[in-house]
Amino acid sequence: MNATAYVAAVADYLDAMIPTASDDELFAAGYLRGHFDLAVGKLEVAAAPFAPQDIQAGVEQSLSEAIAQGELNDSDQQLVQQLWQHLQQVDPAEA
Repeated sequence: MNATAYVAAVADYLDAMIPTASDDELFAAGYLRGHFDLAVGKLEVAAAPFAPQDIQAGVEQSLSEAIAQGELNDSDQQLVQQLWQHLQQVDPAEA
């Protein structure tokens, strides 16, 4: 899968959550989307080709830094990590 398809699939998945997600799920989706968009933006600024694995590595780094700085309590951290694990498996055909 190419990076453009992966970015679109993740965005579509997160957007589709909005009508049915709980408040906690919406928080996790919004928080994670910020980290995802930041990772994509940094790669786009670099103006070099990138793959979904590069995005995933950027999100992992960003989340690790945020968690280390205490941005999330334990329950929020668990929600975000569960959603992130799922998003790494998103297939454009499912979005």
